[in-house]
Amino acid sequence: MADFTTDKVRNVVLVGQDGAGKTSLAEAMLYLCGRTDRMGTTSDGKSNLDYDPEEIKRKFTISTSLASMTHMNNKINVLDTSGSPDFVGEPIAAMYASESAIFVIDAVAGPQTMMVKLWENTVNASLARIIFVNHIDRENSDFDAIIKTLTDDFGKRVGPVTIPIGVAEDFKGIIDIIHMKARYIKDGKDVVEDIPADMADEAQMYRDQLIESIAESDDELMMKYLDGGELEQEEVEFLLREAIEMGLFMPVYVGSTLTLEGVPNLLDDIVVFFPAPNKHGSIPTEDGNTVKIGVQSAPSGYVFKTLSDPYVGRLSFFKIITGSLKPGDELICYRNQRKERIAHLYTMLGSKTEDMTVGCPGDIVVIPKFADARTNDTLSFTGKVKYYDIPFPEPLYPVAIEAANKKDEDKMGDFFARAAEIDPCVKLLRNEETHQTILATLGEGAVELLKSRLKDRSGIDINILKPRVPYRETIRKTAEAQGRHKKQTGGAGQFGDCWLRVEPNPGAGYEFVDEIVGGKIPRQFIPAVDKGVAAAMEEGYLAGYPMVDIKVAVYDGSYHPVDSNEMAFKTAARIGFRAAVEKADPYILEPMANVEVTASDKFDGTIMSDFSSRRGRVTGMDHDELGNTIIKARVPYAEVVTYAKDLRSLTRGNGSFTIEVDGYEEAPYDVAQKLIEEYKASRGESK
Repeated sequence: MADFTTDKVRNVVLVGQDGAGKTSLAEAMLYLCGRTDRMGTTSDGKSNLDYDPEEIKRKFTISTSLASMTHMNNKINVLDTSGSPDFVGEPIAAMYASESAIFVIDAVAGPQTMMVKLWENTVNASLARIIFVNHIDRENSDFDAIIKTLTDDFGKRVGPVTIPIGVAEDFKGIIDIIHMKARYIKDGKDVVEDIPADMADEAQMYRDQLIESIAESDDELMMKYLDGGELEQEEVEFLLREAIEMGLFMPVYVGSTLTLEGVPNLLDDIVVFFPAPNKHGSIPTEDGNTVKIGVQSAPSGYVFKTLSDPYVGRLSFFKIITGSLKPGDELICYRNQRKERIAHLYTMLGSKTEDMTVGCPGDIVVIPKFADARTNDTLSFTGKVKYYDIPFPEPLYPVAIEAANKKDEDKMGDFFARAAEIDPCVKLLRNEETHQTILATLGEGAVELLKSRLKDRSGIDINILKPRVPYRETIRKTAEAQGRHKKQTGGAGQFGDCWLRVEPNPGAGYEFVDEIVGGKIPRQFIPAVDKGVAAAMEEGYLAGYPMVDIKVAVYDGSYHPVDSNEMAFKTAARIGFRAAVEKADPYILEPMANVEVTASDKFDGTIMSDFSSRRGRVTGMDHDELGNTIIKARVPYAEVVTYAKDLRSLTRGNGSFTIEVDGYEEAPYDVAQKLIEEYKASRGESK
């Protein structure tokens, strides 16, 4: 591929719901630009972009693919992204490497949850927003209804720049409102003709609406328009370009990726009207400054995606912000100040790499085999620049994982550690308290994907379990008991004897007090009593959970000059502690979580009712700047371990949430009894 300057580059991300046709649109664009000789399709597993074995098996996009093409002497980088909420980190990352987002929606289904969710992200990323209504040739498609829904949901700044000539089985082509021409695909070629006479009035109506919508993007031309002046074609095109770039107008295109109708027009407009990288504004840095995309300084940029290919190795998708980048250059990673040499510079078409001689500011390139750089790392010539971090969603769907074969534990851990290193939406941790390895992702689909990849690449099976909830135990009353351990086996025996007093110690944790006087227990054995009590607290009494907030005093005891030793007093302390706790009215504490849900106000009642069914209580309500309701609640953590999956079902994918475990409260009787019975059953004890 030839070299390009920044003003000749367009970075476009395709986003929207699975099934709307994002990948089909990218395939159509590649075909029309001559980059492929056939239209790849996801349904038959022969897509150029959905090439991963898991994508072929599941028949939808999982990982972002880069498709670079040339049109009208411009380079267009298309980022085809996932439409699944389990992989929403993919489109969010791609947005921060693009200047324009094309929302692909189905002409029958209309705007769906992922579009609404990602629309808000494009606002935060300051992207130009465009809508492509696909599948207008399908039965039951209704263009007028789609436009009404779009304007109802997203405001009057949304309007068509192309309209269909017929719909469903009558769909023949599109009318380009900007240039007032009809465009058809005939014998595989794009044909431009005059508008059919019976659609001239409708086309003029939409053109008048378009001019009215974009006029405010320039004060002088707006006054001319308001004064009744006729705008020249060049002035209309200038206004449209400015309005799209400034976010004042969101154009709607229509077509069919199956027949290619409407796609040539979209390709032309990407070049003519969508913003180039140097028109996008400045990129914020960590120190509060901003950097303009351009050639005015040494090379710098950031990694927005890391791909681990089993054959090629690690590939880093890199957005160049300043300077030009060439093979052989060295950049320094801000995070660790480590030098990274650029051995090769690639552009891509799905899985296929193509060497580049230079990457210009604003371009998207792929760099193989960085030694340590990962997603969200900034690399620059000096190593002193740090661009903002992409705001990836927090992985809030935890599961416990274990290798089906214990000898595979280390290999399993290595695989998931690498996955977490390259993907900020995956986290791996070891919970020493519950003795489980916890994998956190964005949803069930992401867990199943990683499990399947581990099996395919390493032959390792894993078990997926529910994370254990870290309950606690404590006491209500003060009580005393003796712990006596005596063992004689011939020769030296064991003897330890201590009297313990236990009492509640709310919020102060474990406290051990030595009240021994007169040498009833020698000094050297007091630490052993402390250790024995601490070990017994860790074991728990009722259901095997650690005990907390207890003050323990050793106040009496006895010893044997020959048979007493540390082990004997540790054992005696454990016996005495358990005997005292039995009389101190022990009970179970459950961890509590502060949950904050953001969703459309139409789900308020559903969410609050659901919290009530989970033994939660709503603690507050608010609204964000987009009009969504923010509901705050305090809920037992055990009731919201899988809340990511549950909330998606409750709100049809509309809601998001944060969760923070905060403190403990007494578990209800039925909850406590169930835990106790499960514990006894696991130990083979009777109820």
